[in-house]
Amino acid sequence: MRIIIAIDILDGKCVRLTRGDYGTKKIYNEDPLEAAKLIEGSGLKYLHLVDLDGAKNKRIINSKVLERISVKTNLTIDFGEESDLMTT
Repeated sequence: MRIIIAIDILDGKCVRLTRGDYGTKKIYNEDPLEAAKLIEGSGLKYLHLVDLDGAKNKRIINSKVLERISVKTNLTIDFGEESDLMTT
């Protein structure tokens, strides 16, 4: 079985939205790299990283977050703004 953890990024932070409502964001971690390292440290290998700023603006916004995580971890990452995902 492959377990894939998702991190949603909004304003550079790890968040969750209720039913996709940006007004309901709850911040879970200020630093996505820290969250990714915790995921990797638990033995998981895959990360689904969603650029919510990108989804809202219809263009990739959080590429720097992707770059930091991909350089500083060995995770396999799916990245995109909801419907436009790419794998690194």
